[in-house]
Amino acid sequence: MIVLRLDRMLAERKVSSKELAERVGISPVNLSRIKTGKVTAVRFSTLEALCQALDCQPGDLLEYIPNDQLPGRMGLADEQDR
Repeated sequence: MIVLRLDRMLAERKVSSKELAERVGISPVNLSRIKTGKVTAVRFSTLEALCQALDCQPGDLLEYIPNDQLPGRMGLADEQDR
């Protein structure tokens, strides 16, 4: 699974979600959906605008996590551990 690490970059750059949404030209609701992983696709133009606004590379925002590692990496307990 590919996850967006937008929260981390916002914290590093000390930028609010509202400010980033304005810079990128998307609604705060759409930015929130991107941040929380509630979207299944992000346009390259949006990714480019995010990188420009945050002065970063796409690799700074995206991370690949193999599905078998998702529970541990996403802070979720394994089904076996419950």
